[in-house]
Amino acid sequence: MPLLSRGLLAGGALDVAHTAGAPVLPVTVLQIGDGNFLRGFVDWMVDVTNGQGLMKAGVAVAQPLGQGIAGMLTAQDGLYTVLLRGIENGREVESRRVVSCVSDALNPYADWDRMLAHATSPTLRFVVSNTTEAGIADVEEPYTPGVSQQSFPAKVTALLHARFKALGGTAENGLVFLPCELIEANGSNLKRIVLAHARRWGLESGFAAWVEAHNHFLNTLVDRIVPGYPKDEAAALAAKWGHEDPLAVAGEPFHVWVIEGPAHLADEFPLHKAGLNVVWTDDLQPYRTRKVRILNGAHTASALAAFCAGIDTVKGMMDDATLSAYLRTVMFEEIVPFVPLPEAERQDYARTIMERFGNPYIRHELISIALNSVSKWSVRVLPSLKDGVAARGEAPTGLSFSLAALLWFYRGTLADGAYIGTRDAGPYPIREDATVIAVMSAAWAAHGDDPKALVAALLADARLWGEDLTRVPGLAVRTAEHLAVIRAKGMRSALEQFSAG
Repeated sequence: MPLLSRGLLAGGALDVAHTAGAPVLPVTVLQIGDGNFLRGFVDWMVDVTNGQGLMKAGVAVAQPLGQGIAGMLTAQDGLYTVLLRGIENGREVESRRVVSCVSDALNPYADWDRMLAHATSPTLRFVVSNTTEAGIADVEEPYTPGVSQQSFPAKVTALLHARFKALGGTAENGLVFLPCELIEANGSNLKRIVLAHARRWGLESGFAAWVEAHNHFLNTLVDRIVPGYPKDEAAALAAKWGHEDPLAVAGEPFHVWVIEGPAHLADEFPLHKAGLNVVWTDDLQPYRTRKVRILNGAHTASALAAFCAGIDTVKGMMDDATLSAYLRTVMFEEIVPFVPLPEAERQDYARTIMERFGNPYIRHELISIALNSVSKWSVRVLPSLKDGVAARGEAPTGLSFSLAALLWFYRGTLADGAYIGTRDAGPYPIREDATVIAVMSAAWAAHGDDPKALVAALLADARLWGEDLTRVPGLAVRTAEHLAVIRAKGMRSALEQFSAG
């Protein structure tokens, strides 16, 4: 069976609706990141927009690490399939697109000169990235012209300096940065670190002034679940499509990209004009609050309880009557009412989230959502809980239960350098910051038989939450009551008792 290639695409051998043409396009977008999300989100959007004749944008994909898929992309002439499946307005929907906008793929550690050639090209205008939340970090390293820098911001600094030297510090040669890393103020933080590198490296003052005045570092917010390669269906899909595609990306139809930036840049990058859910705004915060509290908050508030009750995936949680009832209570009674948006908008978004959680084509592992749950709970759940206390005078019972479930999930033992928890289905790894693990393990060792003392000790520890949570009215009492029931009856029985009232 043939491998996906431009020859197949140009020869009409692919039965795919709305696929853009095969010609290799000039690179106007440099993408630092080669993972499933960027390929199933940004590149897919660029390809759709190209296909409608609104842009002619080629993308150069650069691996963020020494190991990546540049070689595989090159072998497929930059092509791969995006398969979108899910539930919209109660109906199953599916679409398939062969993305053809990738004009080059490279490993900057092995081919820095080619990376510099893209960075200094007059056709380049946009830089997108997804180097994980840890990627936008200020890591001091020496300037090493001629070879790739190690950290993402250091790479950006070196690339911008090369562009400044080659093309001059004019407004026309400035770039637009659209980082997709899931941290607050991602663009602003990237700019801050780039300027810090410029100072430490002793680069000329005119360079820093050009970065400040003529390069745009935009804050963005992205949302689409992209599980990636559908390996369990690979053989069947290849037989159906008539070709192999080991780079195929599966994702959900839902997507939104919110970009905080001026309207004239939106006209240069007109994804929104292609019917895509791309929002340009002068204030990103309401959209971030909506996503963090409703989508991420509901995930974090329910995932650990569901996992400890024996459920493995978000879809499994939605199919379980007890867990879905708990989630609906938390979502619509304790989170949604306090999101600072119009009632209709927040209700519609919440209903969309519930459909997405129930997507039969997405296998979203709860143990993956559980990563670093203490910091996630503080950012995603605690603000809704505090709003509930302010409005109603007491800690919301469902969100208090989520905190008790979190403490129960962190009931582990240290073994061979790992922290291991146990549920009825067997042991599981607890992946967390070392300080959090030390605090949790010590508290459980000292107070494991006394839920009230355990909750008092852990909620008071500001190393976990950034504050003393025993000062939140009613939270410690309610959390201890829930934890006592979990300890006595097990997580599922405790959830059933919660749902019963």
